[in-house]
Amino acid sequence: MSLLNPIVNILPDLNKAFLETIYMVGVSLAVALLIGLPLGVLLFTTTRNLFFENGIVNRSLGFAVNIVRSIPFIILLVALLPLTDLLTGSTIGPRAASVSLSVSAIPFFARIVETALREIDRGVIEAAIAVGATPWMIIKDVLLPEAKPGIIQGLTLTTISLIGYSAMAGTIGGGGIGDLAIRYGYYRYDNTVMITTIVVLICLVQLLQMVGDKVSYMVNKR
Repeated sequence: MSLLNPIVNILPDLNKAFLETIYMVGVSLAVALLIGLPLGVLLFTTTRNLFFENGIVNRSLGFAVNIVRSIPFIILLVALLPLTDLLTGSTIGPRAASVSLSVSAIPFFARIVETALREIDRGVIEAAIAVGATPWMIIKDVLLPEAKPGIIQGLTLTTISLIGYSAMAGTIGGGGIGDLAIRYGYYRYDNTVMITTIVVLICLVQLLQMVGDKVSYMVNKR
């Protein structure tokens, strides 16, 4: 019973931290979908021999994406504090942490989308162009359906990465499970609490990976 006491005592905080993590990941994932998906499509369609071919746009977008991706998240988190304060009116809490998480997720997911689109057989795209399909029709009816399994796998990978980043955000007051692990587990030298938070994160990641794999398999028509 003594082993369970620390866990029982932090159950309300654990529940709150879990919901904060879900909130941060959910907001960031939504932003990544809204911005990262079109950005990934644009990165692909502006490459050579495609209907939106534009070297300047492609290189500029690729350069911007690589800059953000090259910055370690903890440094990006601190660097974006002024922007976070401007947008949310605070630099702590899950809403504030969602800003940095979103900025990190957008280029990450965009590259995944671009990679998924590159795996499509060029012959399928050329056939669509030959029958007079418009660029929008090709994107909507050819590119995205063909790349759907890879995009879903990428979305799963992005979600899992965001869970890890959200735990990191907790170290500087972002809230969530990471914040709970630091405050109750690390600062109070409570290994039971630390192990509990780790188990919760492992279970969450395993569940997400399982669901992502299942959905990706279901939509794969190849």
